[in-house]
Amino acid sequence: MVLSKLSKKVRDYGTLVMFSHTIFSLSFALISMVLAGNGLPSPSVFFWILVAFMGARTGANAINRVIDAEIDAKNPRTAVRQLPQGLMHKKEVIVFSAVCFAIMVFAAAMLNPLCMLLSPVALFLLIIYSYTKRFTWACHLVLGITSAAAPVGAWIAVTGSISWLPLFMGAANTLWVAGFDIIYGAQDYDFDTRNGIHSIPAEFGVKKALYIAAFFHTVTLAFLLIVGLLSTHLGMIYYIGIILISLLFVIEHRMISPDNLGNVKIASYSINQLVSITFLVFGLIDAYL
Repeated sequence: MVLSKLSKKVRDYGTLVMFSHTIFSLSFALISMVLAGNGLPSPSVFFWILVAFMGARTGANAINRVIDAEIDAKNPRTAVRQLPQGLMHKKEVIVFSAVCFAIMVFAAAMLNPLCMLLSPVALFLLIIYSYTKRFTWACHLVLGITSAAAPVGAWIAVTGSISWLPLFMGAANTLWVAGFDIIYGAQDYDFDTRNGIHSIPAEFGVKKALYIAAFFHTVTLAFLLIVGLLSTHLGMIYYIGIILISLLFVIEHRMISPDNLGNVKIASYSINQLVSITFLVFGLIDAYL
């Protein structure tokens, strides 16, 4: 009985924080880490980078569910989530999120002084994103910038400094995430416009929003090409991966339209999980050859 309850609680928290979506920024963080260290860094640095990453993204997703609980309860699409259904209590999720953020800060302190110094900035981004949909349509970009802290942070964790390469990788991560978040947000156009929720689809309409998402993904490819040019460790295999990613983007944007949003979840999540895996696999292979 105890094990059954514990197993259910773990599954609930895994669903709450969308654990399966970890791959979206983890791939960028790992490639950045490998490029910064000319291969894998020391085991301790690798360990604390993973701890910081998992603490940050898990805490952020948990606190997002708390902050958005009332909005989620009104939206038929999200009313089935744990907090609106009463399967979890806000206080326990807040405590869980606080513990995750504390772990992130501790991991940053274990890495180097610059990571520790910048940890409050990361915390601010991780929390403020959840509020941005209340006052700006640029919320998708804020989410992207928050996600971009992963590759930039991984680089700083290894080198203790910053350079142009992780900044361009972060820019690619920003526009990639913002682009598929716009696509995902298109399905909430009616709800958002009725309830004063800010988003690019609600502000500019679904048709223009999808064009903006396509533009973001086009610029993402340009930034990824610049990353390849700046790196001395990436070459033909990496560029083949970028070509495959561009094809996945084409598939993603062709499977949806303003009049057909039935494939939004596949386009925004499933396809982009493949994008992330492609970037990770081809980037790692090229970095090690």
